[in-house]
Amino acid sequence: MSEALTKPFSKAEMDAMRQAVRDEEGVTRKFWAKLKRVGSRIPFAEELLAAFYCATDPATPRRVKLILMGAIAYFVLPTDAIPDILPLIGFADDAAVLAAAIAQVSGSITEQHRAKARDTLHSQA
Repeated sequence: MSEALTKPFSKAEMDAMRQAVRDEEGVTRKFWAKLKRVGSRIPFAEELLAAFYCATDPATPRRVKLILMGAIAYFVLPTDAIPDILPLIGFADDAAVLAAAIAQVSGSITEQHRAKARDTLHSQA
């Protein structure tokens, strides 16, 4: 595995993710803008969207929301371990962070969240 995917987050990355978790409304705006720009190019768009719907579901436990919002915040950060503008590998770190977050809370992402994600992606196609 690439060193960029296994090294710990920098202090700046952690601070940015903490700030983003506190600013859920701002993260939501940035999330939709970035998803519209890059959604068709990322293979994990459905999982990302299902995680977003879970994180914004009022029935989701707070701990789960924090984990998922941290991963979503990492996705929308303008700077991360691997720049998103690099072809093919630019979103590898985003996918790894999302996969780790989902592994921690997989039981909380319901079939309803996944169905809503599929419906949203199909309606934008």
